[in-house]
Amino acid sequence: MKYLHLFFDLDHTLWDFEANARATLLELHNSLQLKDRGVHDFELFYRNYLMHNEKLWERYRNGYIKQEELRVKRMWLSLLDFKIADDKLAEEMSIRFLDLLPTRTLVFPYTIEILEYLIDKNYSLHLITNGFEKTQHSKLKYSGLSKYFKEVITSEGSNSLKPQKEIFEYAFQKTGARPHQSIMIGDTIEVDILGALNAGIDQVHVNHLTDKPVPVVDTQLPTHTVYSLKELESIF
Repeated sequence: MKYLHLFFDLDHTLWDFEANARATLLELHNSLQLKDRGVHDFELFYRNYLMHNEKLWERYRNGYIKQEELRVKRMWLSLLDFKIADDKLAEEMSIRFLDLLPTRTLVFPYTIEILEYLIDKNYSLHLITNGFEKTQHSKLKYSGLSKYFKEVITSEGSNSLKPQKEIFEYAFQKTGARPHQSIMIGDTIEVDILGALNAGIDQVHVNHLTDKPVPVVDTQLPTHTVYSLKELESIF
């Protein structure tokens, strides 16, 4: 086999963050009676949350904000879009969201099947994730994915974040993998694919949004691009 170690991203690659976040926010919208407080359009609230979350994660990756600010501010800004400036409500939503979200179990089609397929072919599977340590392990546990991965490398554990090469070097150290035996499988060009390029390893871009063109990173295409997890069978 060309590769021995397959490093997966979790959110947006295997675990369906958008679908799980929507279900969690809808539960909060109902239980906290947000409609009565002024959040009259849940779908708009959800879309705004995704936008704020993405922007704040970029700021977090670049070292401009801390974890706690990210967690609360994404709720605060989403509420502010509806002219609700309520620090206590934002804090409560943040706490409840992080309690509920990791218990959601929606994964992308063919997730379990492809992991079983790769295990059967004797690949060593690992995760490299920028997500929070406790939250990511809970997601894996509740969605039944923990058993497939030998090592789970988080930004907290490695004291680094994708796309920085240091998180990959930490992963190599922890797993015993060598770069030429390794490949990164993830959905985000600026994080997973660029990070793998920085670390000198091949990449698979998992493009669940099939209407998006294959992007270029640093003037080159990813090593592979797939539009469903089942297509990984053609690579491994």
